Amino acid sequence: MKVLITGCRGQLGLELARQFNEFNGVYNLIETDVHNLDITNQVMVFELVKAQKPDVIINCAAYTNVDGCESDELNAYRVNAIGPQNLSAAALSVGAKMVQVSTDYVFDGTGNTPKVETDPMNPRSVYGKSKAMGEILVKDTNPRHFIVRTAWLYGEGNNFVRTMLKLAKEKDEVKVVNDQFGSPTSTKDLARCIIKLINSESYGTYHGTCEGSCSWNQFAKKIFEIKGINIKVSEMTTEELNRPAERPKYSVLDNFMLKLVGINEFRSWEEALTDYLKGEV
Repeated sequence: MKVLITGCRGQLGLELARQFNEFNGVYNLIETDVHNLDITNQVMVFELVKAQKPDVIINCAAYTNVDGCESDELNAYRVNAIGPQNLSAAALSVGAKMVQVSTDYVFDGTGNTPKVETDPMNPRSVYGKSKAMGEILVKDTNPRHFIVRTAWLYGEGNNFVRTMLKLAKEKDEVKVVNDQFGSPTSTKDLARCIIKLINSESYGTYHGTCEGSCSWNQFAKKIFEIKGINIKVSEMTTEELNRPAERPKYSVLDNFMLKLVGINEFRSWEEALTDYLKGEV
């Protein structure tokens, strides 16, 4: 199976490549990133896809700077909406499946019940709105699509876990938000899920996060607990953080559709985090 990955240098792109390569030649990878493919350039996308003729396109590329999106709205929509549309249309032109990685930010973060796939989107930030439009354009463009919403992702690269470990070497105390709740998710679990999906015909929208939930503050405490690091973790509110983009307060996702199709293999967030931290010094 020939698989085109965009955003190959990001956390998920790196983990997907690692797992695909474990199958010893079953998958032929075409790895692209912004340095060799501008997904907002329709001509470039179609030329590459028609030349390579992949069986699957997995779009891990995105404008993920949530606050940056607020002041760079046009580029946010180009990358997070038009880019996926270009890839999805190009996939359709060669009969390929399309995977669009999306986010919990397509919801407004209200309430205290985990969101299922059919709950209405109501994004509050430019980032969330652009990713929601990306979902819609992919759905409208290619019927053979998988939209996979995830959240609080960590893997190989810059992420919250590594930020906390770095701060622990520099400070005796860290202040972390305690009024935003979600599900920390390992790229290892998400990549495994995506590989199972592309080997199926179960097209549609899915939530893909590790099981259980916590606040960012509880997440930080668990990181330090697992690593045996003695540091004070104090609480702060979202309002105190005072960021340009609105953050969802409660963005816990229920992997309901994965459970229905029988491929929800996400571990608890604590188990996945413990596994990840084995490799972190």
